[in-house]
Amino acid sequence: MNRKKKQIHLSKENEKVFREILTEVCKNSRLLSSNRFVQHGSTSVFRHSVAVAYVSFYIAEKYRIRVDQHALIRGALLHDYFLYDWHEKDDSHKWHGFYHAGKALQNAMEDFALSEIEKETIRRHMFPLNPIPPRCREAWIVTLADKICSGGETAEGLWEKFEEIRNPS
Repeated sequence: MNRKKKQIHLSKENEKVFREILTEVCKNSRLLSSNRFVQHGSTSVFRHSVAVAYVSFYIAEKYRIRVDQHALIRGALLHDYFLYDWHEKDDSHKWHGFYHAGKALQNAMEDFALSEIEKETIRRHMFPLNPIPPRCREAWIVTLADKICSGGETAEGLWEKFEEIRNPS
């Protein structure tokens, strides 16, 4: 059974802005290395981060929310910049959900001069698991987009497993 996926698109102008910032972040960081690590289901951390950034920018555009576009996109791209495989059996990964935002922020600060909005976005994106809420629009939008993307990626992974069980090769 083929499921139809809803496509979302930015305006041409914002698509160009998004691609420019994505290119800049990829050139000046270790973000591409996160393609080696699985985030949710079969989605890599890199693909997840790009999806969260795109959905965040889409939400801001669609609902005409005034944001610092550069900070929104960079904060979203770097929100899971922890650079390790949290699925490995390792005691340091046991509390990944609670601590990876801090590790992502630490890594991002090594590679970039971050604005306060970008720091806040990375630090607070795990609300409500981490109980301190975001304090700026950009961080709230990324937090929401992260939940949307994570839910979809996890459900997609479960759907793939279900299909494997139903249709063994």
